[in-house]
Amino acid sequence: MPFTREEMSAIDKAPINAPVAVNFMGLTTDEQADRRHHGGPLKAVHQLATATYDKINAEFGLKVHVGTLGENLTTEAVNGLLEMTETTVCIGDVFQYGQDEIIDGNGGDRVQLRIVQPRRPCYKINDQIGQFTKVPNIASWVSKQGIAGWYFQVVRDGMISANLPVYLIERPYPFATLEKLWQLSSSKEKFAAEVIEPWLAIECLEESWKTVLAKKIKKN
Repeated sequence: MPFTREEMSAIDKAPINAPVAVNFMGLTTDEQADRRHHGGPLKAVHQLATATYDKINAEFGLKVHVGTLGENLTTEAVNGLLEMTETTVCIGDVFQYGQDEIIDGNGGDRVQLRIVQPRRPCYKINDQIGQFTKVPNIASWVSKQGIAGWYFQVVRDGMISANLPVYLIERPYPFATLEKLWQLSSSKEKFAAEVIEPWLAIECLEESWKTVLAKKIKKN
């Protein structure tokens, strides 16, 4: 739809209840106006913790609703489990959305998604929220908080729909929380090689983040 600065954007999302197919490029019904910076296999699906909206609204006195910042997925913790947030998910985690069974007449395998990088907030967040009220640079604030959500690579195609159960099926790098990645990458300090090198060995971590981290190694 038409956006600010005489651009088009698909940042403003709305809930959908019908099942949607997911392939290596993401949800087949989703669109990205700026394909240079959004979308593609390493940004196929974006998930955002609903707590991000709570924090933005509390900090700036707003009432921004889920979907405003362009995420494809949100989840809700049940049965005393932890919410999926930057403090509880890790690079390399693979989540399955739904059980392997027939749902709503659609059979086949369930979608599996791997976390490969955090989202880097851009000016469109400022423009999007600025439609409702004049506020400071929220994109910068979100970056400093490290609460912009994360991007998935699609491990297994399938169908996805609302209200599916979500299962963590792989966690190869339990040290690699997104919270820690933001802390290391945004720090002005340098770190010992043994702190950074495990991150550089994560095969699925998107290369631009490795480049940033490699510059954080303290030289003797």
